[in-house]
This record gives sequence, structure tokens and C-alpha cells, in this order.
Amino acid sequence: MSLNNHVNLKTGDWIKGKLQDGEIIIGYIESLDFPKGTVSVSVIKGEADEIIGKKISISHKQVKKLPISKVVNKEQILFLIDLALSTGDEGWFFELSAKLNSMKQLVNEAKH
Repeated sequence: MSLNNHVNLKTGDWIKGKLQDGEIIIGYIESLDFPKGTVSVSVIKGEADEIIGKKISISHKQVKKLPISKVVNKEQILFLIDLALSTGDEGWFFELSAKLNSMKQLVNEAKH
């Protein structure tokens, strides 16, 4: 579903947004309101602590979809596990935990 000309936004997408006061936020889309041209975002990171953990409505023109990144090291996986825990995403937590365990197993096999 396309709210802007460049990116197809959908529920669950990670976004970077700029609020009217200029504050930069990072979060994920919880819902889209096509008639109003807004998205409801659960804020995970923000310049002001009081907005973290809140759900806000923001114009689709003020958000940019973040690219899906490939996790390549243990530190990134640990960070994402913390994020999965803070967002209550059990499926993602188990997926990341399995990746971490696979990495540990590969390291152990390489040592022997």
C-alpha cells in the first residue's frame, strides 16, 4: 500500500521520522490511516526520552522506510534481541536467539 510516491509503507515497517518540532524518531508502523495520510508509529528511539515507548500519529510525508539490514555480528544480534524484548515480539526474539546460538555453535566448531 503506497502512502507516498517512493516507498510502499505497511504495518510492521521500521521507519525514521521527523516530527514537526524537528525531533528525529525511529520506530515501527502499527497502522496506516489512508484518508488522513498518517501512520501510527510505536517509537523505539527518540531525541527526547519522554516519547520513547509511546504511539504517535505522524504524516506519511515525514517518515522514511528504513532498509532491512543483514545482521552480521554478535553485538548486532544482542541489540536486536533487546529490541525484540522491549517490543514484546516473541517470534522475532526466538528467531534472533536461534541465530545467536548458530553463531556460537559455528565459533565453537571453528575452535576445535
